[in-house]
Amino acid sequence: MTRSLDTYRLLGRSGLRVSPLALGTLTFGADWGWGSEPDEAQQIFDAYLDRGGNFIDTANQYTNGTSERLVGEFANGLRDRLVIATKYTLSTRPGDPNSGGNHRKNMVQSVEASLRRLNTDYIDLYYLHAWDGTTPVEEVMRAMDDLVRAGKVLYVGISDTPAWQVARMQTMADLRGWSPLVALQIEYSLIERTPERDLIPMAAELGIGVLPWSALASGVLAGKYTRADLDGGGGSVAGGGSASIGTRKNMALGAGALSERGLAIADVVKKVAADIGATSSQVALAWTMHNPAVTAPIIGARTPAQLADNLGALEVRIPDDALASLEQASAIQLGFPHEFLARPTTRNNIFGDIKLETG
Repeated sequence: MTRSLDTYRLLGRSGLRVSPLALGTLTFGADWGWGSEPDEAQQIFDAYLDRGGNFIDTANQYTNGTSERLVGEFANGLRDRLVIATKYTLSTRPGDPNSGGNHRKNMVQSVEASLRRLNTDYIDLYYLHAWDGTTPVEEVMRAMDDLVRAGKVLYVGISDTPAWQVARMQTMADLRGWSPLVALQIEYSLIERTPERDLIPMAAELGIGVLPWSALASGVLAGKYTRADLDGGGGSVAGGGSASIGTRKNMALGAGALSERGLAIADVVKKVAADIGATSSQVALAWTMHNPAVTAPIIGARTPAQLADNLGALEVRIPDDALASLEQASAIQLGFPHEFLARPTTRNNIFGDIKLETG
């Protein structure tokens, strides 16, 4: 069965229909030194829509706000056919203690600023961008529900937050009749599989659609780097949403994706790609879609050619033997209690000699 951008999926426990690949716009704008100029970003946007794509992902701090402004410009006249997602949390004004974080003040200020930049009167999906560890979950969920009731936001989601906090928030929303979380953005790739321990099973259990970011591990799984690149060359490897990020290579180094382990996994991806007549990027993206909990990986193409290559992942089917080799090369330890509960002795102590079908 061949997928296509216009074969839509439901987003989590909602009726919202979204494309199986989301268009990430972190690269829209050259403010950070390596993104797409407006004309090229327009070509990427239009090509995605021409294929039937409807799911656009941005954030208030992507390329210092340029990403949202460009999305708003490109969506002019097309707004209602699109599902536009944006985020808040990251600090926007140096020296202002309330210009960042998860609290209500920053949420309200950020959503108003995003609405202006996007030139729209509503946001389809609004994310908490990253957990700050300080704001009470009640404050976050009630403030998000207020935005939904005001009609400024239609659905809410969360990104880069511990599983136990997300589960707590979703349960609270259910019990109090607040708007539930329908989307979870997480880093997930063949190089970063640790979300399989708790985040992904939690999302599947609680009706939250998973949207992986960095499915190509900062380009490492695309075959962009070699072992000669393991020397960072003295550039910045800082994270964050500013020009201090440095080069894309230094981002990959700082994130830990560009490593001996990462390159070894990329070698297996390259072999599988050659065997099945696909590109490395297509295999890496197709692997994330193999997980039934994943709604739509977020692709971050910088050029129209990269977009076309990434969209080719929709047509890739990875044979079982190739899938097994990818799983083996990228395997992680699930740790306690997962490995303990999977031991034959533990299962025997729990179930005895009964035969049980669990679906």
